[in-house]
Amino acid sequence: MAQLIIRNLEEEVKIRLRKRASRHGRSVEEEVRDIFRDATKAEGKRKGGIGSAMSRLFQEVGLRKDIPELKGMLLKYTDLEI
Repeated sequence: MAQLIIRNLEEEVKIRLRKRASRHGRSVEEEVRDIFRDATKAEGKRKGGIGSAMSRLFQEVGLRKDIPELKGMLLKYTDLEI
């Protein structure tokens, strides 16, 4: 296993880490390992594109394709997936 040394860590951060570790019933070292694991578990995984995000955001609003302001206009759909 690798080792990591963190220098110049603010005292307040160290105190909060110690309290957090205590709440979770583990050492500060194990707490930091868990924080690092959580922070990096999504690395490299593809997230949905902007089109998917927008679709999820507005799906409850009930937007339709027959918007009166666009009547008679030709709509072009773009694939926004990355």
